[in-house]
Amino acid sequence: MGSCSTWAWQELLVLLSSLWLWVGSAQPTPPGPTHASGPQLKFRLAGYPRKHNEGRVEVFYNDEWGTICDDDFTLANAHVLCRHLGFVAATGWAHSAKYGKGVGRIWLDNVNCAGGEKSIGDCKHRGWGNSDCSHEEDAGVICKDERIPGFKDSNVIETEQSHVEEVRLRPVVSGARRQLPVTEGIVEVRYKDGWAQICDEGWDSQNSRVVCGMMGFPAEKKVNRNFYKQAKSQPKQKRREDIGSKKRLFSERQQLNYRLHSVSCTGTEVHLSMCTFEFYRGNASAACGAGMPAVVSCVPGPLFATGNAHKKKQRQQQQGQPRIRLKGGAKVGEGRVEVLKNSEWGTICDDRWNLLSASVVCRELGFGSAKEALTGARMGQGTGPIHMNEVQCLGTEKSLWSCPFKNITQEDCKHTEDAAIRCNIPYMGYENLIRLSGGRSRFEGRVEVAVGTGNGDQPRWGLVCGEGWGTLEAMVACRQLGLGFANHGLQETWYWDASNVTEMVLSGVKCAGHEMSLSHCQHHSASLNCKNTGTRFAAGVICSETASDLLLHAPLVQETAYIEDRPLHMLYCAAEENCLSSSARLANWPYGHRRLLRFSSQIHNNGRADFRPKAGRHSWVWHECHRHYHSMDIFTHYDILTPNGTKVAEGHKASFCLEDTECEEADVAKRYECANFGEQGITVGCWDLYRHDIDCQWIDITDVKPGNYILQVVINPNFEVAESDFTNNAMKCNCKYDGHRIWVHSCHIGDALSEEANKRFEQYPGQLNNQIS
Repeated sequence: MGSCSTWAWQELLVLLSSLWLWVGSAQPTPPGPTHASGPQLKFRLAGYPRKHNEGRVEVFYNDEWGTICDDDFTLANAHVLCRHLGFVAATGWAHSAKYGKGVGRIWLDNVNCAGGEKSIGDCKHRGWGNSDCSHEEDAGVICKDERIPGFKDSNVIETEQSHVEEVRLRPVVSGARRQLPVTEGIVEVRYKDGWAQICDEGWDSQNSRVVCGMMGFPAEKKVNRNFYKQAKSQPKQKRREDIGSKKRLFSERQQLNYRLHSVSCTGTEVHLSMCTFEFYRGNASAACGAGMPAVVSCVPGPLFATGNAHKKKQRQQQQGQPRIRLKGGAKVGEGRVEVLKNSEWGTICDDRWNLLSASVVCRELGFGSAKEALTGARMGQGTGPIHMNEVQCLGTEKSLWSCPFKNITQEDCKHTEDAAIRCNIPYMGYENLIRLSGGRSRFEGRVEVAVGTGNGDQPRWGLVCGEGWGTLEAMVACRQLGLGFANHGLQETWYWDASNVTEMVLSGVKCAGHEMSLSHCQHHSASLNCKNTGTRFAAGVICSETASDLLLHAPLVQETAYIEDRPLHMLYCAAEENCLSSSARLANWPYGHRRLLRFSSQIHNNGRADFRPKAGRHSWVWHECHRHYHSMDIFTHYDILTPNGTKVAEGHKASFCLEDTECEEADVAKRYECANFGEQGITVGCWDLYRHDIDCQWIDITDVKPGNYILQVVINPNFEVAESDFTNNAMKCNCKYDGHRIWVHSCHIGDALSEEANKRFEQYPGQLNNQIS
């Protein structure tokens, strides 16, 4: 009887709950494709910096706003949430509080949607308010910028109540209107379909500092407010008389529309929306009676300085080696943060890493405030020591070294926790001078560049000559396009013949790889010099958001180096592959021997993409003697150099087998194995080991006289395969040879030490730190 009664109560509860859900869902809802079942749910996008179709997701439940945890978050979840917000679909989502940490409750955790649900409440989750997350795990979404027809934003809190999103500097002096970057102008905020001004009553240098940081500038300077005020009050007749003046203003022709007033920043904010301010309500045209629009003047960093005065200051700033740098980023102003301590470069652990500390780094390097403070080695893993942990900047410091931090032990952090940043940089318009055509996606195509844009004329588009075009040039093109790293630089593009642009306008392009624009690279002047001017020989690129990053494990070279006198009769295959010095041809084969310096090479992939040989399997070369395929003719260069850089012995290693020997973490699976004509490559987080006892893993030093030398190993020396960072591809050691024995010591990656510590390796032409000079 008891079980029967229990069953009846359960049936009644189910019936009542179904009725309650039906009543709740039958309440009037605003027009739109979705509505939440159960209690009234509202949604909004928040955070900074962001566009109108992206941000931290906040949900209004039980009369309280809260966030959603990123645990188990998927694109399907983002689709459901974007439809709630009135967008047709999602294009991505963000984790780890990319748009800043929310406040209040974390309403949902472990959300698991199929993608077709009408409401986020219909998806599986742990229950409302049941979460084990912190606000550092707040989820965000990026919605497709296309609204659902008929959708009304009645369930989205208007952003104007508490948000300022887009900010710009509008230049008003005639000479500055074409010049980039814009360093001075009226501060304007996006309002509806236009722009509005800020009343400058109470405006101070801290407010200007925040705006300059957003615009990509490290500092602000005092602006001549009286000049703008005088121009504003000048009668029209007088303004007509000054039409030829260099200081002519254009602002009078635009009706002022004030939006904000009483702005008060501390100077450490990374976005104006984080400052306190008030909105004008109602008719704002008569507002700001005693004031005028806020005007800001910024000081550009060394990379963006123009004019002699700026360049002189830039030279002064560059005296002495900096103690901080960025590595592994695709764009200017982003990368893994590395600091110099005790003459050795190292990384920063990401514990407590935040936007305040990241902004100090950005400004120190000559950029603006930070857009993102990245954790978890998002810009690749570094090597060497980890110098800092729990950095806690206030945001006012001139240098990261002035911030409180902890020295760490090996157990505290690993390189999987390396901190990185993305900085605001000035808008230069470089991306408008280049485009791709004919590719299957926006990441590939034939390169077209704009010429003749200097006088304000319409640009004339043309092609780039493919002769000499390689990975370094492609890196610059992809950076200029904003498409990340180069995957391939192509000298022939007949398969992308889809554009009506047929004229070759640029030839002889030679880049170092770090330039912001192809126009900054060496190239032929006005006269074109290209043997093949047909469109099929135009340069092309394939870009990628991620790239590999190879580096040699320096201590292993030092530990395994030794000399072997190997009989000539055992070196026939090595001679066939040019692994011996040229004097071996004159030897009395098969009698005698060659003196070989042997060592092991352990090559790690610390990047964010697998390292794959440039050539596909169909074009690998079979070597009968060693009975293996070469996927790259030259994978490494081995050289013995005198202290002044003269090469006295050399060797090279073809990539007869690129494979995963071991991986650093247990959860990283090996992908590449050479056996049975398998795919070749090195997986992220794995390494390939060339043992000291295999053929060609040596330098022939038979003709080298006793003395002090430099042993140099360079991976991927011809830049055949794209990497995120080529400056760490060289490894150098000191070595002392007495004619019988060799001592190898002080092995290190080429850019691991300070300039002062590197002086024992004398400057020499060629590859120093793997940078071509």
